[in-house]
Amino acid sequence: MANKKGHRRFGNVRKLPSGRFQARYLGPDGIERKAPNTFDTERLAGKWLTLVESEIIRGEWQAPEAGDVHLVEYGRDWIAHRKLQPRTRENYEDLFRLHIEPTLGHLALGAIKPQTIRSWRGKILKGGTSEPQAVKAYSLLRAILNTAIREDEILKQNPCRIPGYDRYHTPERPVATVVQVLALAEQMPDRYVALITVAAFSGLRWGELAALRRCDVDERAGTVRVPRKLAALKSGLEFGAPKSAAGIRVVALPAMAQAALTRHLVDYAGADPESLVFTGDKDKPLRTGNFRRAVKWSKALVDAGMPAGFHFHDLRHTGNNIAAASGASTRELMHRMGHASMRAALIYQHATSDRDREIADSMDKRIAKSSKPKGKGKRGRRKA
Repeated sequence: MANKKGHRRFGNVRKLPSGRFQARYLGPDGIERKAPNTFDTERLAGKWLTLVESEIIRGEWQAPEAGDVHLVEYGRDWIAHRKLQPRTRENYEDLFRLHIEPTLGHLALGAIKPQTIRSWRGKILKGGTSEPQAVKAYSLLRAILNTAIREDEILKQNPCRIPGYDRYHTPERPVATVVQVLALAEQMPDRYVALITVAAFSGLRWGELAALRRCDVDERAGTVRVPRKLAALKSGLEFGAPKSAAGIRVVALPAMAQAALTRHLVDYAGADPESLVFTGDKDKPLRTGNFRRAVKWSKALVDAGMPAGFHFHDLRHTGNNIAAASGASTRELMHRMGHASMRAALIYQHATSDRDREIADSMDKRIAKSSKPKGKGKRGRRKA
């Protein structure tokens, strides 16, 4: 922007009625800004504009208001007003409060540099924060500051651009065999046999299983519909929609899971279409802690010969592996498992119900082959 006389290539200087000089310029974001103070001479105002221009050329310029916005307020506001699942919001609040705010919260956004991030990460790791938690905190901070760049135009660059800080080594989760899954189901109280079987051979998540209602089960078609999930929040249990559109799906069950579910509906589910399929001993919604205690999870794993460190969620991986071995394509697996990553959502296409039934039937053959009893067991138990 040139002044009226056309003498300046960048910005302009004008003399105020007071006799002092004011410098103005058009920033890279298209907003006109004034120097934070006036100058005694036109030459000093011009020198200030030259410094600003050099910062822009070097890519080091940032909006002056970045110094007025502190991370503690900006981050809290970001989490409060972002469209998030309730459980995700709680996780973000904890990450910010425990790992970001104590060290970085007092800083202005513009004062946070890559070196600040390196120092912060080293400090929280030294203080006992696990690497996975440090990675999650870093990723959250990067997302917050990306908004300051792309939407609010407060920052020019994101200081969270350090290679490797957004990754950590994740040990491969254990996958059980069909025989091990059936052995685990045998160790369960009758009320939870179908829960284990359906979890392993449907690929549904814990929250999706806990939210299933009788009306979501189509016994004739051998399918379950997944329209919602149950999340455990600090304030209590809350039913809500799946995390993304990919989570809303209809999944075909192999015959073994169908049979277990049919028996369970007769013995343990209420007749009302809205009745929950899987509940605790007092017919209350499932909670992970109560479930683990009720079934003596750790002992059951040992008695069933399950892999070390096996979690309930790992039953989902068993079904995924069987489905993949049965010839399911990547997109069909995405449908069956309800993958909800951003990348998956972009390429997601619904698998046809006929093809999903073929996958379930093929899974059935593998399950039957792997589960041929070598001796008499307790499978097929009914409530006494």
